[in-house]
Amino acid sequence: MSNLKQQITEHMKESMRAKDKVRLGTIRLILSDLNRIEVDERIELDDDRVLAALDKMAKQRRDSITQYLAAERPELADKEQQELEVIKTYLPQPLSDTDIDQIIDEAIQATGATGMQQMGQVMALVKPRVQGRAEMGHVSARVKARL
Repeated sequence: MSNLKQQITEHMKESMRAKDKVRLGTIRLILSDLNRIEVDERIELDDDRVLAALDKMAKQRRDSITQYLAAERPELADKEQQELEVIKTYLPQPLSDTDIDQIIDEAIQATGATGMQQMGQVMALVKPRVQGRAEMGHVSARVKARL
């Protein structure tokens, strides 16, 4: 079992003892999704894959919040925001724009990219380094601006 998944499992037990329903419910959703991935793909998740799953869950929550606010459903947006805050506790510290630009510059130099045709090659090097630490849409836009 990955260290991160083990840590999440321990936090679930702590949340049960503390009777923290919001945190407990969110952690159960996280573990359910991780178990689903393990069963579907017949693998045992490592920390990188757990981070990728958590990053995806965080993105889903951000999208839901936007949609609920547009539909004037603040109570549902608040619930999603609470879940997002719990998920964020397991993600590494977000990267600053300066850090993201530095990673992009290194990837551009490594690939020798000169235009948009090589964006896929640049993103292939950038993505593993920023996974869970930056929103991929934001990173993609910065790569486009650089190329």
